Amino acid sequence: MKNEVNMILLKSRILDIWNENVFTHESSAKWLEELKVILTEFFDVEFANYYIYDTDTFVQLKWNHSLSKKLNAIKWQEIEPFFYEQDFVENSFLQNEDRVIREVAILLKDEENQILGLLTTNLTEKWQKFSQTPQVNDFIKTISKLVKTIRRSVFLTQQEHQYRNLFNVTKMFHSTLEVGEILEGTLFAINDAFPDFESILILSNDQERKTSVPYKLFDYTSERTATVEAYVSGEITSELANDLDVRLLNVPIKGKQGIYGILQVSTPLDYLFSVRQKEFTSMLASAAGNALENAKLYIQSHRLVADLQLINETSRKLNMNISLEEMLLFLRNQLMKSFHPEQVCFVFMGEDEYKVSTASSEFFHSIDGQLYIQHVANHFIKMKDSLFVADLNRLADIKYEYRSLVAIPFREQNTITGFSIVLHKEPYFFSFDSFKLMQSLIQHSSLAISNSALRNKLQEMVNRDHLTNLYARTYLDKFVEASMDEEDSGVFVLMDIDNFKQVNDTHGHQVGDEILKQIASIIQKKVDQIGIGARWGGEELALYFSQMTITQGTEICCQLLDLISSNTNPRVTVSIGVSGWKQKDNISFHQLFHNTDTALYEAKNSGKNKLSIFEASHLS
Repeated sequence: MKNEVNMILLKSRILDIWNENVFTHESSAKWLEELKVILTEFFDVEFANYYIYDTDTFVQLKWNHSLSKKLNAIKWQEIEPFFYEQDFVENSFLQNEDRVIREVAILLKDEENQILGLLTTNLTEKWQKFSQTPQVNDFIKTISKLVKTIRRSVFLTQQEHQYRNLFNVTKMFHSTLEVGEILEGTLFAINDAFPDFESILILSNDQERKTSVPYKLFDYTSERTATVEAYVSGEITSELANDLDVRLLNVPIKGKQGIYGILQVSTPLDYLFSVRQKEFTSMLASAAGNALENAKLYIQSHRLVADLQLINETSRKLNMNISLEEMLLFLRNQLMKSFHPEQVCFVFMGEDEYKVSTASSEFFHSIDGQLYIQHVANHFIKMKDSLFVADLNRLADIKYEYRSLVAIPFREQNTITGFSIVLHKEPYFFSFDSFKLMQSLIQHSSLAISNSALRNKLQEMVNRDHLTNLYARTYLDKFVEASMDEEDSGVFVLMDIDNFKQVNDTHGHQVGDEILKQIASIIQKKVDQIGIGARWGGEELALYFSQMTITQGTEICCQLLDLISSNTNPRVTVSIGVSGWKQKDNISFHQLFHNTDTALYEAKNSGKNKLSIFEASHLS
């Protein structure tokens, strides 16, 4: 009976350790110290050690990943015979050379018989007596559950902290094109993850980079071999820098198009990074690399626009905010004015066919014109260089009406996306100098087209909320203000997710984000062709319908109430406030927002999952 009472007390004390340590991410070392106290009280042990099991090896528990501890690790294959059909042994195979005390080694496993670790203590009389009772198996299972739970808790809590940090930094990266902010965010994230270590950015170049963030330039002639290897290979490297008395981890900062530097972390010589830590630093560096790449492209686009403006009138015009067809029409006029061809054509390559621009001469929309297009297309399939033909009839079996031909490709990086053609009936009509100048103009037009696409893409990123892909509030503000200046009527809607804090508290912020994306998808499908949707802030969304009556807008919002309630998982509802305006009302956007917000407040206070329409009586 006494043993049973002791076992209950023992399990109760172990449960106390679980309660105190399971929700902390400080270190799994604390619980062992508390367990030692219990083992001393119940079994008179003088010392106890715990060895973590990892890849067929037992490594003694320690705050950091010590190299010396790993070198003194215990191989499972060396001690496996001792544990044949038993979970603990009384042996001295774990002793140091200067220790003669016999030890107890307890093998800890989970419910699926997978090894968790090894607990060792000195052999005592009380343990010997206890080990002969049936309670010993219950004791080992209890310790195993403690170890498994705490280890899992430590892993998840640390991982959550790291990836929440990574998420926040990545979100910031997507919201800025400032190099300084990107570099500062990268250093902040790595220092937050490894506060006890020194980190530095080694960047590939310093062209037009203005930032107060500390960094140094990458220099092939002076960098350490492992650092150069990381920069060249794009793979993480580590090095024991004995001359600096540190261990260096070199993580390449790489984007899709290149490597922009190295994120270097300095640690004590005996520190070893875990796989999870390397994965985190690699993901952080990749996010920083992609952000730097986007910023670099953005900066380059503006610099190229400025460069093109210095060349000639053509360059300046092509980099104005005009459509592609307007750009090509202007380019056609410039080609006609400068080189006097008889026919001009612009062709863009699709997946299965060629698209002839409307800025092209009518001739190229005929069957005869298609022969020239096909001839040039066949050339660019085989070769990437421009085509300069003084007399086409000397190269072909058939007789062409237009004998002088120049064809220059449009390029996006190294990919040919289309080409231009100029023709003249006279052979040798275009000089080589004309050909070179024409190349320059077309090449500048290629850059302008690429820059225009990039600017549109960047502007789209600014206009959109990164989580929901709805429009951002700033974009909606401008849209509504323009509508109220130029149109006759409209409907403004504010939508708030009911009890959203409870969703986050119950299911977590990740589920909350999924709910926002689900609702955004419903809104986009419903209003994409008749209005616009935006994320107003937090869990609040906004809609705007141009040239629509309050009755029409209310009908759409009623449908959204039902769609959101029945198509979200976990199910949520929304409250909606609706307000309309007409030109005769002569109200400002500020007043329209206030009216809609008043209606939303009324919907929330009248039971939620409801729609409220602002009435003129609210003003009285």
